[in-house]
Amino acid sequence: MKLYLIIFILILTSCSVDPEIKPKLPSNDIKEIIPEGWPQPVYRFENNTLTKEGFELGRELFYEEMLSSNNTISCGSCHQLFSAFANVDHRFSHGINDSLGNRNAPGLFNMNWNTSFMWDGGVNHIETQPLAPIANPIEMNENLNNVITKLSASNKYKQLFKSAFGNDEITTQNILKAFAQFQGVLYSYNSKFDQYKRNEISFTNEELAGYNLFIQKCNNCHREPLFTDHDFKNNGLSVDPTINDFGREKITGNVNDKFKFKTPSLRNIGLTAPYMHDGRFNTLDQVLNHYSSGISNTTNLDPSLQSGINLSSTEKNNLKAFLLTLTDYKFIQDERFKDPN
Repeated sequence: MKLYLIIFILILTSCSVDPEIKPKLPSNDIKEIIPEGWPQPVYRFENNTLTKEGFELGRELFYEEMLSSNNTISCGSCHQLFSAFANVDHRFSHGINDSLGNRNAPGLFNMNWNTSFMWDGGVNHIETQPLAPIANPIEMNENLNNVITKLSASNKYKQLFKSAFGNDEITTQNILKAFAQFQGVLYSYNSKFDQYKRNEISFTNEELAGYNLFIQKCNNCHREPLFTDHDFKNNGLSVDPTINDFGREKITGNVNDKFKFKTPSLRNIGLTAPYMHDGRFNTLDQVLNHYSSGISNTTNLDPSLQSGINLSSTEKNNLKAFLLTLTDYKFIQDERFKDPN
């Protein structure tokens, strides 16, 4: 009887399922890209050599919850690949201890061209950008010394830093350089619009009409190919008294910057709802209605919006059709940018 029991146990053991082995995400083609016809980026990798290992470390850090004080929040918690690294359907992202801020999480892509970061331009360099959300008491509520201590206790991160920088010592400088290598490679330049500009496809009549309308009425602020002028403007939103966000003035102390916010890129706009710095609009229809009939004459309203933007129903539909051509499906499906864990 004992012999049969032993044989039965051996059979069960031999048939057990092995633990899942997760394949390493591909990191091929990690290189600087400047699409044809685009301006030179603000940030180059001259002092931060772009490597596969540095990119992979930056990706791990982007999705690492140890960067928050209670090890529950990562950058990837509020910036999700499927929504072009915005926070879909969230007016305000949930940070540490389920805290809520007062600004919408913007999408992350083509960051090397940014002259500043955050809605108010409070950060002016891609390598220092991660410091703001890490230290923010509502977002991650942590400091770099604690982050370094936690990462240094991990054999995994010691090996990753050694592979990326030749030394397993974990430093603030190398953390930020790795972040810049990952975030700097988040290139989005393969939308239908880009294919049209490369003469690979044609627009529908509706999309083409919307594009021509966009050039006439929107391109002054949302300049192609990046679809932003990187400037700060008051676009006529009524002031939300529950937030009282003064925008750029908080950074500069200049009253002429009151209620001004950074012009966001319109690339991937079909994926990044809700819209505006405070996420007040859930649909593109609401956005277009704002510009055509909802402008508030608040302090420092941009001169180009004093009379709003006159749009008929047909023009709104055409304009929306064009805006949806800015969605880069190749970007949001890129395996290189997914959470490696």
